[in-house]
Amino acid sequence: MTAQLIALSFDANDPPRLARFWAGLLGWESADDPHGGITLLPGDDTGFRLRFLPSKEQKNRQNQAHFDLTSTSLEDQRRTVAKALELGGSHLDIGQGEVDHVVMADPEGNEFCVIEPGNKFLAECGFIGALASDGTQAVGYFWAEALGWPLVWDQDEETAIRSPHGGPKITWGGPPVAEKTGKNRLHFDLTPGPGGDLDAEVERLISLGATRLDIGQGQVAHVVMADPDGNEFCVYP
Repeated sequence: MTAQLIALSFDANDPPRLARFWAGLLGWESADDPHGGITLLPGDDTGFRLRFLPSKEQKNRQNQAHFDLTSTSLEDQRRTVAKALELGGSHLDIGQGEVDHVVMADPEGNEFCVIEPGNKFLAECGFIGALASDGTQAVGYFWAEALGWPLVWDQDEETAIRSPHGGPKITWGGPPVAEKTGKNRLHFDLTPGPGGDLDAEVERLISLGATRLDIGQGQVAHVVMADPDGNEFCVYP
């Protein structure tokens, strides 16, 4: 059995505002979230939802993961940038220098990139081409096993996986990995596969290198865990 990735969750100071931005940029519909946030439902082959959960913590460092959005032409890239700005996004300088992709931030400073047309690595992907992550080769191997997604890149300690059903790639850039100084603002939400048992799935993930985590969640139905790089994720019944 393998776990299913059901959502990528954002900690948000203003969940409705952040959800409106991403709904407008991606063209996804919103839905009620049973855990007090806002959920966006994919309108394409992405395969997982976006969730925006209320948090009082302010963003104080670059995120461990960000979206790479694809473009079919230079004009398409310009349209995406203009739409992001119209919705409340901004240009961002993270020291990228002269590059063909455009680095941006959503209204709460979460980074994302609008990739130039002709990018071969993302050629077969949709609008969300990748979730690009800071992480080790080992954590790429962990998530390949955890989700049952095949490796589509494994070279120079950089890894990438992709669902057999399509959708975005999830990539890890290899060392050096930035020191983790606090809770990530983005995390995965998983559930056991069909017919799976929560406790059994948690034990399987531990056998792959995950650990249980106490972030002050108290008595909740889900289990908070960390992958081998210390990145938080949740497993729901």
